[in-house]
Amino acid sequence: MDQYLELLSEKFPTKEEVITEIINLEAILQLPKGTELFLSDIHGEFPAFDHILRNGSGNLREKIKDLFQECLSEEEMKRLTIFVAYPEYALATDWYKKQDKTTLIHQLIELLRFTSVKYTRSKVRKALPKEYSYIIEELLYVDDRVQGKKSYVSKIVDQLLEMNEEERFLKKLAQTIQRMVIDHVHVVGDIFDRGTQAAKVMDRLMEIHSIDIQWGNHDILWLGAYCGSETCLLTLLRIAARYNYLFELEKEYALNLRSLCSFATETYQTNPLFTPKNSQDATEREREEMEKIHQALAIMQFKLESQLLKRRPEFEMADRDMLANIDYEKNELFLDGQNYKIHHPCFQTISAQEPDRLTADERRVIDMLLYSFQHSLRMQKHMDFLLEKGRMYLVTNQSILFHGCMPVDEHGEFLSFKLGSETYQGKQLMAFFEEQIRESAKSLKKKEDLATDLIWYAWSGPYSPLFGKSKMATFERYYLAEKETHVEVSNAYYRLRDKEWLSQKVRREFGVPVYGSVIINGHTPVKVKKGESPIKADGTVFVIDGGLSKAYQRTTGIAGYSLLCNSYGFQIVTHYPFLGIEEQFETANGLAEVKKVIDQQLPRKLNRDTTKGSELQRQIEQLKQLLEYRRS
Repeated sequence: MDQYLELLSEKFPTKEEVITEIINLEAILQLPKGTELFLSDIHGEFPAFDHILRNGSGNLREKIKDLFQECLSEEEMKRLTIFVAYPEYALATDWYKKQDKTTLIHQLIELLRFTSVKYTRSKVRKALPKEYSYIIEELLYVDDRVQGKKSYVSKIVDQLLEMNEEERFLKKLAQTIQRMVIDHVHVVGDIFDRGTQAAKVMDRLMEIHSIDIQWGNHDILWLGAYCGSETCLLTLLRIAARYNYLFELEKEYALNLRSLCSFATETYQTNPLFTPKNSQDATEREREEMEKIHQALAIMQFKLESQLLKRRPEFEMADRDMLANIDYEKNELFLDGQNYKIHHPCFQTISAQEPDRLTADERRVIDMLLYSFQHSLRMQKHMDFLLEKGRMYLVTNQSILFHGCMPVDEHGEFLSFKLGSETYQGKQLMAFFEEQIRESAKSLKKKEDLATDLIWYAWSGPYSPLFGKSKMATFERYYLAEKETHVEVSNAYYRLRDKEWLSQKVRREFGVPVYGSVIINGHTPVKVKKGESPIKADGTVFVIDGGLSKAYQRTTGIAGYSLLCNSYGFQIVTHYPFLGIEEQFETANGLAEVKKVIDQQLPRKLNRDTTKGSELQRQIEQLKQLLEYRRS
């Protein structure tokens, strides 16, 4: 008997236990596959993100409609949907006070029974709140139509009411139903930046019972900072200053910004180019302070980028060394063969002879910022979770998930990223960047090794599958008035992914069958206002970044997409700006519309047809080997 069978034998010491487990696994394979939820580009927008999870991206409303449409009005079903999604709010409303509590308990038990039908009794039991697991199981599985059982069930509910436990019980029931509606969550990148509450988003993600993450460019920016890249750290802090949530980061992660604030206030003056976005409610003093901090972070970022590009000529990005191409007497930038006037320069800490040299004060500020970032306990928990659950891509259930692009030329040929004597392209390119991120994460200290510098390249390099543009025009957008210098040319993948032939090529690259497989991307907001569709390449590519971030909603016209995949197929969900639970409850509006985007799969997809099913089938074969060994 080999080593694995020996371990299996220890877990199932008797023949009867082996037989029972085989029967259990075989039965699980016959259940319908659970519903998967795909989300992308959350960008710190916690209320909208939390709303999607609470209502199962519209799936909760569909379940309630399927179950109760014969006995409840449209208005009653909407109210019940919002109650299950937001029980802690609904329990304090006049609507709840008018409800018959016995009826409401029975409705939620019936809904829990309906939403958990795809799962084994064991899996449901594990999801139940411990304090009420016995009571809920009795209500779920006892048939009150049987003589004598009706009064038994009634007494359980009556006792809950008599002991004033109905509100806590209903709240726990609602939260369990939320969990049953979605079996697994896929986050296709970009949890961080733009919005103000990424920390709350991460806390919420860590509560989800079954989840995976495909890193986005903003996620690896944070991972890079955590791994010791000062360039990544200054970039993410500058973005926070630009979108006016830097002090929220200070509070959420206990970052020490004191030395930064003091240095910026003493060194810089107000500058209209660095007025933060979303600062209309700030006082004049607050805006001026953030303008100075914003400038300090930007200049330190540009210095660190210049240093990195000098030590990494193999990146072939010397043209992005902005500080080396400035005439500091004339305040002109030499770019693409032309001289451009720099407006509102703030170069007081820059030496024309050594423009990338940090001053002693800047060095102290950066040291303090990196120490504070890496030693934040909450940051450590979040980054460790991101490393544990995250990866560059995932192939599951004939779906290929990656955040950005597969870099290609105008003919759809995979572009090669050259590094020394090695070249990387296609799937191999993504695997290479993941390998470098994990290599850098082995040591958490300030470092300038190749693996850590490659995390920054993945953020902004032209061959990065997470970025996929010719350049990141941060400097030009700040200082140059000429709009043509701001243009960041996207990789051809973004133009060609509407072509079914490129979709086929990418799917073959990942080794999945062309028939029935799909690609799921985020990263680029779908411009619905301009007629763009999230469904591309004859229904084989889904782009689900529809602008959950408020920063993009003027462009997209919506507030994001999500994707559902149940046992019948895919559904795309269009989300509209989240206005708050109070307004939702008043209007009884779920603010989500579900649209089926491909024909229903016939026959219905079961667990045996999934990636998880393949793993269970392997376990069954191993158990049968063990059983045969024991019988022989």
